[in-house]
Amino acid sequence: MRIGHHQLKNNLFLAPMAGVTDRPFRSLCRRLGAGMAASEMVSSNSLLWGSKKTMRRADHSGEDEPRAVQIVGSDPTMMAQAARFNAERGAQIIDINMGCPAKKICNVYAGSALMQNEQLVAEILRSVVNSVEVPVTLKIRTGWDRANRNGERVARIAEDCGIQALAVHGRTRADAFHGEAEYDTIAPSRRR
Repeated sequence: MRIGHHQLKNNLFLAPMAGVTDRPFRSLCRRLGAGMAASEMVSSNSLLWGSKKTMRRADHSGEDEPRAVQIVGSDPTMMAQAARFNAERGAQIIDINMGCPAKKICNVYAGSALMQNEQLVAEILRSVVNSVEVPVTLKIRTGWDRANRNGERVARIAEDCGIQALAVHGRTRADAFHGEAEYDTIAPSRRR
C-alpha cells in the first residue's frame, strides 16, 4: 500500500488512540508487523503545543518511517498551522481526526462532530492539504447518527480535496464503540 510516496510494508494500521499509542507502543506494534502507526491526536490549538503532553506526542526520535501524526480541531486555519507544526517536527504523514466520539472532543465541534457540517469538512481538508508537502489522510465515521449517515459523501469530499488515504470507523458517532460495526457500509470497492 502507498500513501503519497511512502510504500508501506502492508495494510495493517495501528489506530491512533489517546492515552494508548505513545511512541514505545507504536514502536512495539511496528516491530510486530504494523505497516503504519499514527501518534495520539495532537490538538490544533497552538496554546497547547508547548505542553509536556504535546511535546511528548511530537517526539519521533528513533521511530520507524513513515512517521504519522494525527491532528484534531475544527478551525481550518488552526488545523493547517498544526499540520505545518508537526511536519516541521518530523511528521511524514498528517492524519486528520474526524472520527473521535468523545464528548470533550465533540463539544468543541471537533472529531466526529464535524460529520455534521460537510462544508466545514471540505474547508478543513483543503486548508490542511494545501499547507503541507506531506501526504494527508483522514479518519471518519459512517455519520453522526443512524439517521444521518453521510460517510460516503464525506469520503468523496476527501478525495476531491486531495486526501491520500481514508480510514472509516464502521459506526456512527452516536454508536461510539457499541453495537455491531457496519460492515456493509465499509466494505472495500463499494461504489454507487
